[in-house]
Amino acid sequence: MSTPILFWLVPFASLVALFFAWYFFRGMMRQSEGTERMQQIAAHVRAGAMAYLRQQYKVVAIVFLLLALFFAFLAYGLGVQNNWVPFAFLTGGLFSGLAGYIGMRTATYASARTAHAAGQSLNSGLRVAFRSGAVMGLVVVGLGLLDISVWYLVLNHFVEGVTDSQKLMIITTTMLTFGMGASTQALFARVGGGIYTKAADVGADLVGKVEAGIPEDDPRNPATIADNVGDNVGDVAGMGADLYESYCGSILATAALGAAAFAGDMQLKAVLAPMLIAAVGILLSVIGIFLVRTKEGANMKQLLSALGLGVNVSAVLIAVLTFVILYTLQLDNWVGISFSVIVGLLAGIIIGQSTEYYTSHSYKPTKRIAQSAETGPATVIISGIGMGMISTAIPVLTISAAIILAYLCAIGFDFAHMLTAASLSQGLYGIGIAAVGMLSTLGITLATDAYGPIADNAGGNAEMSGLDPEVRKRTDALDALGNTTAATGKGFAIGSAALTALALLASYIEEVKIGLLHIGETSITLSNGTVKAITDANILDFVDYYHISMMNPNVLIGVFIGSMMAFLFCGLTMNAVGRAAQSMVEEVRRQFREIKGILEGKATPDYARCVEISTKGAQREMLLPSILAIVAPVLTGFIFGVAGVMGLLVGGLGAGFVLAIFMANSGGAWDNAKKFIEEGNHGGKGSECHKATVVGDTVGDPFKDTAGPSLNILIKLMSMVSIVVAGLTVAYSLM
Repeated sequence: MSTPILFWLVPFASLVALFFAWYFFRGMMRQSEGTERMQQIAAHVRAGAMAYLRQQYKVVAIVFLLLALFFAFLAYGLGVQNNWVPFAFLTGGLFSGLAGYIGMRTATYASARTAHAAGQSLNSGLRVAFRSGAVMGLVVVGLGLLDISVWYLVLNHFVEGVTDSQKLMIITTTMLTFGMGASTQALFARVGGGIYTKAADVGADLVGKVEAGIPEDDPRNPATIADNVGDNVGDVAGMGADLYESYCGSILATAALGAAAFAGDMQLKAVLAPMLIAAVGILLSVIGIFLVRTKEGANMKQLLSALGLGVNVSAVLIAVLTFVILYTLQLDNWVGISFSVIVGLLAGIIIGQSTEYYTSHSYKPTKRIAQSAETGPATVIISGIGMGMISTAIPVLTISAAIILAYLCAIGFDFAHMLTAASLSQGLYGIGIAAVGMLSTLGITLATDAYGPIADNAGGNAEMSGLDPEVRKRTDALDALGNTTAATGKGFAIGSAALTALALLASYIEEVKIGLLHIGETSITLSNGTVKAITDANILDFVDYYHISMMNPNVLIGVFIGSMMAFLFCGLTMNAVGRAAQSMVEEVRRQFREIKGILEGKATPDYARCVEISTKGAQREMLLPSILAIVAPVLTGFIFGVAGVMGLLVGGLGAGFVLAIFMANSGGAWDNAKKFIEEGNHGGKGSECHKATVVGDTVGDPFKDTAGPSLNILIKLMSMVSIVVAGLTVAYSLM
């Protein structure tokens, strides 16, 4: 099967992204890192972050080796899986980890330079921080498309002895496997990084701010270096790996659906369409990054507008160029499918705006939480939880509308036949490509997210280095903006996870079909007695064959297990943060008690000990929840079969999606309510109101930075694991 000329735009765009990532990195490195004290602090944070990442990658490497051996046994021992799967799985994990590593390394070099640039002007600080964040965004999309391009070319060359149609099915379903590698790495990165950063943050806040009454990032606080390290390992390395797998997962799931939904020469075009949309999105993201700038003295809304300009210009241009791409491909119903992409883009924008409204202290919800601090921390927590629950309505309704609109656009609004087998396949393709649309400008949207931890670290560096208060004022403005953009980015990632997971449900059925062929089955018998060849069976035939309906107890059991997994996962990660934070609190109290002169600034705290506590706690605590996410689909499939797995995925998607939004928005609002008071409202820093919001922020930290953002990976990882072990489920399930 020859490779179309248009395909080469995909690897070209990936190389463009990697070039500009290098360009922005070099530009950042040419900036001054400031005074000797600023350089020393940055070096401590950098060393701690790299030490943590090395330790984490050692643990993850062992897990990956064991899983690769397991997949090799399935492929070469039992013959229920494609022989390429173990290798694709490993490359997905490798590229995901590499994206996180490069992004974090950039961030640790950028923080002091951002603080120094903020001494010149607010725009200079924003420029350094944002373009450093752009390194992460461009590395993620660049490596993602490069991995996809290489695997497409390799499999296209080596897969032989089948028709072109069957070849495309094998290529796309095999490529989905490296999505599992990316998801597994992302989960370890998010959970481990989230536990690390929040253990340090909670310890630093509770003992430093509340008990000792010293400012945030004060060098007298022994946990402050660990806190700054945590911002990088959790919010940069973890987030980069997270969105790498979201990006790749949406493209790969849609390509697999395109191979199943279309026939003839349309099949290859449908497979290439999501890759080409992503490629053009990269080029437009680069343009958007160059548009971000602001003026001195800008308020929060003006700073948000500065970032919004770059994102919105990129989004509008990709909406227009999608029509050009699909028209050039001459894909069937190219106009309708183009509108499916626009539906995904609009859904992402609406979710982002909704998140901004509920988490930014420029708006009423967060101001109300700050006001509730006048009656103590209990009312802060109650109002934050209530607001978080209310905030789920708009994203859920938006995703629901996006699902049905993307589906209808893809089938040409043919209501009379919308649930026939042909329409179902094309409609699901529309939903998948809507997810691609939502993530098409990830190069710049991730830059707005990764910029936040850099600004936060810049503020810490400014405080510890004793810079002019005006510098800290500017870095605080950039940090508050970063809290909002980070919350927006989390909402964006969660929304894309919902659309991608729905597309992966359909991909699971296609993998079941291939699994049956692997074990030598040639036909299935439907409930009406009709015998149908597996190669001719469609999604509805397999739904009938496996009795996937709400009346099947296996499906219902799966739904309950999937819903439980979301809560169990959150509980495990929240408790992990609590245990690690308790160790941190005890250590900070010990140092204040035993190292004389710390609070007077006459003695230097033992920062390394706090870094060590967070590192060990994160490594120990991340294993159980991460392994559970991998084991649950395997065991569910073994006991309850294909029907049970479908229930598991539906339950996990429904509960996990809503719970993730609630936790991310509550945590973001608590954080910004604290920032709002620190700006001089309701008594300002050190007041009783401020102490109450610090407690709220402490509760919100694991909500928004550990449990919440990990849930969207859980949703997709369970889907990916189910797809990869579909052959095992088909061959050996008990029911």
